[in-house]
Amino acid sequence: MTSTTSTTLPDDPSRRAAPIRLRQLTWSDPPRWLARGWRDFIRHPGIGLFFGLCFAAMGWALMKVFQQAPAWTLALSAGFLLMGPFICMGLYQVSRRLERGERPDFGDALTAWDEHIGQMAIFGFVLLVLEMIWGRASLVIFAVSFDGMPDFKGSLLALLDPQNLEFIVAYVGVGALFAGLIFAVSVVSIPMMLDRRVDAITAGLTSLRLVLTQPGVMLWWGALLVIAVLAALLPWFLGLLVIGPVLGHASWHAYRGAVEAPEALDALPGVAVPDDAG
Repeated sequence: MTSTTSTTLPDDPSRRAAPIRLRQLTWSDPPRWLARGWRDFIRHPGIGLFFGLCFAAMGWALMKVFQQAPAWTLALSAGFLLMGPFICMGLYQVSRRLERGERPDFGDALTAWDEHIGQMAIFGFVLLVLEMIWGRASLVIFAVSFDGMPDFKGSLLALLDPQNLEFIVAYVGVGALFAGLIFAVSVVSIPMMLDRRVDAITAGLTSLRLVLTQPGVMLWWGALLVIAVLAALLPWFLGLLVIGPVLGHASWHAYRGAVEAPEALDALPGVAVPDDAG
């Protein structure tokens, strides 16, 4: 009779059964994440500026869309917001390396997604569906509010005219609803998928749980993100060259501050778990 020894492999689901625990946040945490994002940016500005250029190019493309098809602007803005966290994976990887005391490099930042492409694709598809629904809802609001689709100038006037209060409330309200949902499911999910063995659904639900259990602090964090992005848009989107990567690094620290560090068995190979990840 042959005896066998059972060995649990690192990817055994039973070793990942422990629930993901969230930290209790305070109002001072979001500004601290921004400060740490700035610290990471100035340590390796070259990598950050490359990703900042990507964000600026997205802004220029958005302006072109607004001039040609204003009805799609709000929804496409969300589309760029959806793409942002995926582009930020390179920045997450830089912050992750710095956290581990390693020196990041450009190639590693560009290929940060390659080990996670399956779950990223699933998560991206879910966000794409939300984006398509948002876009369709925006078109319906325009269609029922105007005779024909207004041009660039007409859209601006419509959004600024108090007589179009019902249209403004509906358009902004629908946008806020979808933007809030997208923020809730993605605020920490993508850095989480980069950092540990977790599927897209678990990451999204954890992110949603964080927002639902600590809505005040997370709303404060979302407001800081919006204010920073709006400030970056003013000088022809050039502010995104710096603010974009700073927010990317800060989002990594938001994840590390809000979600307890994974146990050694859950962490990806070679990942050090610092005592103070926040």
